[in-house]
Amino acid sequence: MKRHGPTLIFVAVLAAAGWFVFNTSGALPEQVASHFGSSGAADSFVSRKGYVTFTLIFVVGLPLVMTSILTLVFRGATTSLNIPNRDYWLAPTRRAETIAFLTRHSMRFGACLAAFLSFVHWLVVRANARQPVELSNSEIYAGALLFVLTIVVWTVWLLLAFRKPK
Repeated sequence: MKRHGPTLIFVAVLAAAGWFVFNTSGALPEQVASHFGSSGAADSFVSRKGYVTFTLIFVVGLPLVMTSILTLVFRGATTSLNIPNRDYWLAPTRRAETIAFLTRHSMRFGACLAAFLSFVHWLVVRANARQPVELSNSEIYAGALLFVLTIVVWTVWLLLAFRKPK
C-alpha cells in the first residue's frame, strides 16, 4: 500500500471530484451562469451540458494531465531538475527515492487542485440557485486564500524535504 497508496488516493480524489461535479450539476438551470464579474453578478452563460462537460474536463483532467506531465519530467530529467541540493538528492543511490517523493508530492498538489476546483464548481451551483444569480465574493476569496495557503505549505514541505542532511 505504501508504494501505491498516493496513486490510489489521487485517483480516488479525482473520481470523487468527478462524481461530485456530475451529481451536483442536476440542480443547474438549462442556461448556467458560468462567469461572474467583480461584483459577483453573472455576465456570461452557457448550456448546462457545455458547463458540465467543461467542468468535468477541468476538475478531473487538469490535475491528471499536470501530474502525468510532472511524473514524466521527473523520471526523464536529472540535470534540468531544479531542487535544493540537487547533486546530493539525485545521486545514483538516492535518485529513485527522490523521484518517487517528487511524484507523490505532485499527486498531493493535483488532489488539492481537484478539491479547489470542485469547491469553485459548488460555488457556481449555489450562485445559480440564487435569484438574481450571484457568486459570493467572500466565499470565493476564502477558498482562494485557503488554496494559496495550501500551496505555501506544500512548497515549504518540498523545500524542507530537500535540505541536505548533516
